[in-house]
Amino acid sequence: MYLHAGNNKIIRTKSIIGIFDMDNATMGADTRSFLKKAQSDGILEISKTEIPKSFILYDKNENINQTAVCISQLSTLSLASRAKKSIE
Repeated sequence: MYLHAGNNKIIRTKSIIGIFDMDNATMGADTRSFLKKAQSDGILEISKTEIPKSFILYDKNENINQTAVCISQLSTLSLASRAKKSIE
């Protein structure tokens, strides 16, 4: 199944490692550092130019153990609800 993360970004639900709230998660220095590194490594994907509400960490390519981060304008509650519906 797949999760629509907003603005034509589709992620396989079995590839999702975690869905994180942008406001809460970025309060920690480690998370901010991780997101900056993801951006500099070119694995940060932004699905829209609106205010980001969440980010999704997922396996982009399971064969070579490559992860990616997708920043979404959708809330974690909306994304979790969509993921649950796609599994059912």
